[in-house]
Amino acid sequence: MRRVVIGTAAVSMALSMAACGKAGNKSSGSSSSSSGSGSGGKSIGLLLPDNVTARYEKFDKPYFEAKVKELCGDCTVSYANAAADPTKQAQQMSTMVTKGVKVIVVSAQDSAAIKSSIQAAVSKGVKVVAYDRLAQGPVSAYVSFDNVKVGELQGQALLDALGSKATTKSKVVMINGDDADPNAGQFKQGAHKILDGKVNIAYEQSGLWKDTVAAQKMSAAITQLGAKNIAGVYSANDGMAGGIANTLKGAGISGIPLTGQDAELAGIQRIVAGTQSSTVYKAYKPEADNAAELAVNLLQGKDIKALADTTVTSGSGDKVQAKLLTPVSVTVKNIKDTVVKDGLYTVAQICTPNYAAACKKAGLQ
Repeated sequence: MRRVVIGTAAVSMALSMAACGKAGNKSSGSSSSSSGSGSGGKSIGLLLPDNVTARYEKFDKPYFEAKVKELCGDCTVSYANAAADPTKQAQQMSTMVTKGVKVIVVSAQDSAAIKSSIQAAVSKGVKVVAYDRLAQGPVSAYVSFDNVKVGELQGQALLDALGSKATTKSKVVMINGDDADPNAGQFKQGAHKILDGKVNIAYEQSGLWKDTVAAQKMSAAITQLGAKNIAGVYSANDGMAGGIANTLKGAGISGIPLTGQDAELAGIQRIVAGTQSSTVYKAYKPEADNAAELAVNLLQGKDIKALADTTVTSGSGDKVQAKLLTPVSVTVKNIKDTVVKDGLYTVAQICTPNYAAACKKAGLQ
């Protein structure tokens, strides 16, 4: 769901995106241990929520595995992806516990639904780290970004893009994430904090972190409000922004702000092309590195308070030691100084032939 740019300076400070998440079910999404048998006393589990959101398989998983190997040469990582199915994720957690995995890092597909699985794991001596999304239940630690701040950045980017058109009469469409993802509520909270009283949020619905659902909601908003009456669109992440952008194009609507999150390559390319106005970059490596370090420390029985230096309260009322990293807003003006500078994407990856002219105009080539 679905579901931050700390920029280079913040990355260098070892701060650790996304959404945020997105739903999807391309495949079973499961794989066996990436660096060993996955059983025994030095095994760490990694459970990610879906395989449609580009970040998880491409960045989070390899970064996490590499950091665990660096910190604990004889540790193994057992990995599985829920493919947007909370029932599958519960089964995956149970399987890891049965295999003898001692620490499980989980990005919950459904933060409430996973609670009983976490309770069962903890009752058998397993330590659980909530990754990117704050799962309910007795988790030992939580690593993510300041998600309210993510929403604030999105809201402010929308206002900035609207400029003088940001008035209480300006009608804005708001497509939020999946309510099963606690991050979605925090993104929404932050965005409302910035937008309320500044613009008229004339249509607001959940896009469930799915581009298809977001496209349908956008189409309904156009029908309800009229194509000429929409000043801008808040999309909680880049995946949904892709579906929204296609709907806007089909309706003949252009030149209006459209937000996003996760700094996906397609989102960055839309920003270059002018069909999306902003995204939020949450640096994956620092987040994955922090999660790996917490997992290894828990495995080795070390104190984690120095790593997880604040506390948060989950939806189940549990107080959790947490590490919250800093998000960064990305527009066409700072692509070079954020995702390119941090090595997330090269200019060549962004500026494919279809975007060459736009890249030149944006100063990327």
